[in-house]
Amino acid sequence: MPEKPIALPAWLTRGMVDLFPAASEGDADQDLSARLVESEQQKRPLRIKLGIDPTGSDIHLGHSILFRKLRAFQDAGHTAVLIIGDFTARIGDPTGKSTTRVQLTAEQVEANATNYLAQLGQGQPAERTLLDFSTPGRLEVRRNSEWLEGLDLPQVIGLLGTATVGQMLAKEDFGNRYGSGTPIALHEFLYPLLQGYDSVAVESDVELGGTDQKFNVAMGRDLQRHFKQRPQFGLLMPILVGLDGVQKMSKSLGNTVGLNEDPLSTYSKLEKIPDDLVNSYLTLLTDLDLKALPSNPRERQKAMALAVTASRHGMDAAVAAQSDAATLVGGSQDAAAEVPEASLAAVNFPAKAFYLLSAIGLCASSSEARRQIKGGAVRLDGEKIVDPNLEFSAAALLSGKVLQLGKKTFRRLKP
Repeated sequence: MPEKPIALPAWLTRGMVDLFPAASEGDADQDLSARLVESEQQKRPLRIKLGIDPTGSDIHLGHSILFRKLRAFQDAGHTAVLIIGDFTARIGDPTGKSTTRVQLTAEQVEANATNYLAQLGQGQPAERTLLDFSTPGRLEVRRNSEWLEGLDLPQVIGLLGTATVGQMLAKEDFGNRYGSGTPIALHEFLYPLLQGYDSVAVESDVELGGTDQKFNVAMGRDLQRHFKQRPQFGLLMPILVGLDGVQKMSKSLGNTVGLNEDPLSTYSKLEKIPDDLVNSYLTLLTDLDLKALPSNPRERQKAMALAVTASRHGMDAAVAAQSDAATLVGGSQDAAAEVPEASLAAVNFPAKAFYLLSAIGLCASSSEARRQIKGGAVRLDGEKIVDPNLEFSAAALLSGKVLQLGKKTFRRLKP
């Protein structure tokens, strides 16, 4: 009589939307639960791959979903293999792009990588960071230039020979561009092959990715088979919807919460997300038991905002941010509230209100600042500013006051 299949642990399946292959017959090549059992029996931690291309300087909560899952594997005793795509970032991942990406220099990529690692917790205590950098054997940080820069032309041609043009055009982004007549540069076809080769180089057991990365992760399995390695499992997580409740979280869309944002900004943004997103944020960004939380939508939302803020800044800072947010949104400009500061040093006085907002960085441009003021979104110490041309004669008149944009952003002005 066949043995009853072993269920995957809850820490692994939480938030997961796809696992491939997903057999349950006890074959450690097809059944991840069997691979986990084998790992425990052999006392060999699984190697969990996550590749990141540092094409920007900041990480936001949308990115953190995959790092949280990687940390869960670390905490279960496995080895996280974080690949900094310093070589592939110079090509640019074509996933989700309708045009060829601008290629970055090696210097730009390295500067971004340094920022990424700092935000992930390098050099900080493991209990407060997204990844565990300190426990021996739990993390390898690799740069794929280690193995990709050394490939010679025959090896590159060999890689190209493992895939067909038809396979590449089956990738949705390539297919759409080809169908619409949008150019596809030949080097873009190399990207999924090189990312797949990363799995060969590090001998990955499991690769993590977003749902938009399935093609690239599957390419890793194909190449491992080609190089006579045991194929990895692909574990995919969803793309986090941004604060607008419509589009994916993206810095270019302005609907993000950055990992480096202060506690008040983090909490204030999160407690205003649409009700229908709260459960997904709870599932993907916290370890809270959804069944144990209040059913009241507002209380559930606040519990989520508090937990996510605490995960980044600690519970004391999160509770203070919750209290300060309630005080400020309620109209009180309590001087004790821990509001992030904004310097007036770069502002040329006399200054009009619309210029002030752009000069201190609350708005990306003067035209955006005008729109926000006319839309009633700007307050100074609780009083609504309605005239974009309202003029302030000197910094001293603004020093210590709280400038508010919408319900989520507050800055205490300082000289």
